[in-house]
Amino acid sequence: MAYLFLALAIILEVCGTICMKLSDGFSKPLPVVGTCLTYIACFYFLSLSLKTFPLGIVYAVWAGLGLVLCNVIAVVFFKQHFDLAAGIGIALILAGVIVLNLFSSASAH
Repeated sequence: MAYLFLALAIILEVCGTICMKLSDGFSKPLPVVGTCLTYIACFYFLSLSLKTFPLGIVYAVWAGLGLVLCNVIAVVFFKQHFDLAAGIGIALILAGVIVLNLFSSASAH
């Protein structure tokens, strides 16, 4: 269940970030409400995953996968420019998450 809670936290964080973008600087009420509700739910599920997994690992996975998903959505739906440097940076972050999970004793649960 902890993996499900972490996945929900990631999805909700991405939804909250999208709502934040759509809120236009918190000037549109509906996306502002969406931002607040999704982040509250996100942190709830993140806290549930922390009952099982170490903090550093949870945060690395949550932030890393959230970053990748937000960038994909930004490129596809918001026409954000994506270049080689951005791709390399994201690849390095993902590599760090993978190394933490596969090779670090800190990820033991």
